[in-house]
Amino acid sequence: MIMKFAATALAALALGGCAILHPEEKLTPLPAAQGVELTKEQGGRFIAFVGPRQQHTETFLGVSDTNYFALRSWLDNKTGEVAHQLYVEDSYYGGPHLWNGASDADNKPLKFIPISRNEITCELGCSYADEFAAELPDDYLRTHRGGLAVTFTASNGKTLAVAVPPILVTAELNALDAVRATIASAAATAAAPPAQK
Repeated sequence: MIMKFAATALAALALGGCAILHPEEKLTPLPAAQGVELTKEQGGRFIAFVGPRQQHTETFLGVSDTNYFALRSWLDNKTGEVAHQLYVEDSYYGGPHLWNGASDADNKPLKFIPISRNEITCELGCSYADEFAAELPDDYLRTHRGGLAVTFTASNGKTLAVAVPPILVTAELNALDAVRATIASAAATAAAPPAQK
C-alpha cells in the first residue's frame, strides 16, 4: 500500500514541474529534522517527509529549481510502513538522456523510478528537465547513516553520481523517528485506562 501511495504521490509531485510538494497540510518543523519538511497527505493517513535540496551539479541557466537531489519519505499512519527515495531533478542541453538504472557505491542495483521528462525548448537546440528517483529500503537507509552514494545510468551512456552526506540521512531518519514516537505516545495515551478518582 505504501508503495502504491508513493507512486501516486510521485505523479502528483511531478505535475508542478520541479515542485516538490503540494501539501494538504504542512506540519510544524521538528527540532531534530534539520530542514526536513513534513506534510500530511490523504487526510493524515500518510505523512510525507522531504529533506533539504542539494545541488548535484550547477544550476541550469542559473535557475535555482534545477539540478538538485533530495531524500523523500512517506509514513503510513495505519500500518507503520515507510518508503524512502533519493529524488533527482536533472536539466540539460542535448538529446534526451534515457535514465533507466541506479546502483549504490558497491554496485548493488537499486530500484529505479522514472517520474517525468519535460522538453524545455528546442528552438536553438533541445534542452530537457528529467525527474527520477532510486528506492531506498528503510533498513538500507538506516545502515547508511554515514552517507551514501548512488549512480544513475542511462541507456545512452550518461551517468550521474549523487553523494548524499550523513547530515541529510540523519535528518531524514530523525524526522521520521520523531513522528513515529509521537504517534506511539498518542496511541499509548489513548489506550491507557482513565485515572480513578
